[in-house]
Amino acid sequence: MDTPLIAAAAAVPIGLLGLAVHDRLQRTHTIISNFPIVGRFRYWVERLGPPMRQYLVASNDEERPFSRDERRWVYASSKRENNYFGFGTDNDLEGGHGYVIVRHSAFPVDAPHDDTYSLPCAKVVGAHRGRKLAFRPASIVNTSAMSFGSLSAPAVEAINRGVALAGALQNTGEGGISPHHRHGGELIWQLGTGYFGCRDERGRFSMERLRETLATAKVKALEIKLSQGAKPGLGGVLPAAKITPEIAKIRLIPLGRDCISPASHSAFSDASSMLDFIERLAEETGLPVGIKSAVGDTEFFRELARLIDTTGRAPDFITIDGGEGGTGAAPLVFSDHVALPFKLGFAEVYRAFAERGAHDKVVFIGSGKLGFPHQALLALAMGCDLVNVAREAMLAIGCIQAQECHTGNCPTGVATQRKWLMGGLDPTLKSARLANYLITLRKELLSLTHAAGYLHPAEVSLDRVEILDGLTKRSAPEVFGYEPGWGALPTADRDAVRALMRG
Repeated sequence: MDTPLIAAAAAVPIGLLGLAVHDRLQRTHTIISNFPIVGRFRYWVERLGPPMRQYLVASNDEERPFSRDERRWVYASSKRENNYFGFGTDNDLEGGHGYVIVRHSAFPVDAPHDDTYSLPCAKVVGAHRGRKLAFRPASIVNTSAMSFGSLSAPAVEAINRGVALAGALQNTGEGGISPHHRHGGELIWQLGTGYFGCRDERGRFSMERLRETLATAKVKALEIKLSQGAKPGLGGVLPAAKITPEIAKIRLIPLGRDCISPASHSAFSDASSMLDFIERLAEETGLPVGIKSAVGDTEFFRELARLIDTTGRAPDFITIDGGEGGTGAAPLVFSDHVALPFKLGFAEVYRAFAERGAHDKVVFIGSGKLGFPHQALLALAMGCDLVNVAREAMLAIGCIQAQECHTGNCPTGVATQRKWLMGGLDPTLKSARLANYLITLRKELLSLTHAAGYLHPAEVSLDRVEILDGLTKRSAPEVFGYEPGWGALPTADRDAVRALMRG
């Protein structure tokens, strides 16, 4: 036998013996100390369990945040593959709780459509307050807030190119506007508590820097972030390890330190001063300005509705994020136990506005696992005018739900700043997949709408939805406490969108 082979063969048992001695002497892990080498398998299995369980153990419908069936539908839709399922539903319709059923019409609508299944918003964003740059979103489905920094550069670019192909909008998230947001897609620029990209040296809001960025970016509206569903009332942290020189330049922050988003805004301190800030931004820029919030203290929304009704000041849109929404990282207790889930939270907000007659003065946007046709249709029937998707969009560009967003080790290059991992994500290919997903979602939204007997999803009445609880059912208006007519479009908006849908 060759000398190198003998040396290699001898090195293996010597290495294992050395590892066994090390394991026995270390005191950090009891299992490894008591069971040298073998005990390591426990940690490997624990480490690999979550990503492998979705393929080997979980059933089609049990896993969270997204089940195997949900992921499969997004993947197939994004690749323009067959997204049908055979042999009937495998859901337990008679044993589930909160199960959504759409009541189809005996006389469904047979309406024409184009290849992109274009589906414009029924309302004009900024119309109520007469903003100079009011606009009607071309797509009822758009991508939700995901910052450059939490997502990689190729992922942000793929989303921007994808929304351009699909005629949709990209929400920047609170991390500012990067070069990767500038590939043709139109933007909603989100302003968080850190005012990244429009802050002064002390971290306070700077109108001058806001205007500088607006002069070079395709921004359609501004969104003030109050909170998000996964970590409401907490602010946020981008770890120093994920902050590259490029991110620091875009956010106007120093290198080498964690980037902290405070829990609250310094530009305002209550609902009234927030409305003053909104009006100031709209006056200076001409853009529609809205807010994004998870739902906790509903008194805030009641006060906001009162001020809109009595003072004339108003946000142009309100994005409601559900407690089931996602994030790169959050404490478990905040993810699991703070903020109402979307359906309950949105219903509370909408009721507060409808009781004051202020619901038609703003555009409502829903967010929080609404990237599936039945969930999106229910949100629209409840009074939403637009639907935002985030993690579903991530799935479309390659996310496998490995749940490594908080570690920087995302294996698909979506939620990481590691060059090796990012290198595997082709923005051009993935942009087409995102566009395919958005178009397919619009297509199936339209199919559900026509089956229910309507031309546009915003026309669908909430009483077309039933909520099953075992062998009992209740109408959605009863479940959510809606009065007759709530959630319905104003006549002028209905007539306008019908004209658009008929070409």
